[in-house]
Amino acid sequence: MNQQVNSPGGEQNRMSVERRGDRELVVTRTFNAPASMVYRAWSQPELFQRWWVPKSASGVSLVSCAMDVRTGGKYRLEFGAGGSDTMAFYGKYLEVVPNERIVWTNDEGEEGAVTTVTFEDQGGKTLLTFHEIYPSKEALEEALQGSAVALPEQLEQLDELLSSKGE
Repeated sequence: MNQQVNSPGGEQNRMSVERRGDRELVVTRTFNAPASMVYRAWSQPELFQRWWVPKSASGVSLVSCAMDVRTGGKYRLEFGAGGSDTMAFYGKYLEVVPNERIVWTNDEGEEGAVTTVTFEDQGGKTLLTFHEIYPSKEALEEALQGSAVALPEQLEQLDELLSSKGE
């Protein structure tokens, strides 16, 4: 799987989704915003919850968002669809370098990935790289059928948030 996706922002915001080997997924996207601004959208709960849930997931909302974005900190995201049943995703931050890099675990199951997001300044724009390493080929396959499918939409929503904020 290696695809280029043009977003509505045009050529400069091209997104790439690439499967590397049996256990890795790499998504890149350029944002027309400084790295500090993109980093804040990933590290401040009040911003993160405005773009993380895909609008196409009708009825699903982020009912709880706890993020202690620092090396050794933890996060817990709880999603609901209107009823009393919720689904939680949680883990810990292995490495946080403000405006440059966030690395976290996905601890909700045995087949959890380690995710690294980097923010590379490119003269007022930011090249974001979302990199996940899964413990097995099967875990990657499951993600490609599930959560990873939403990434292009999520990153488009992030772009919309960044475009509306200015700095």
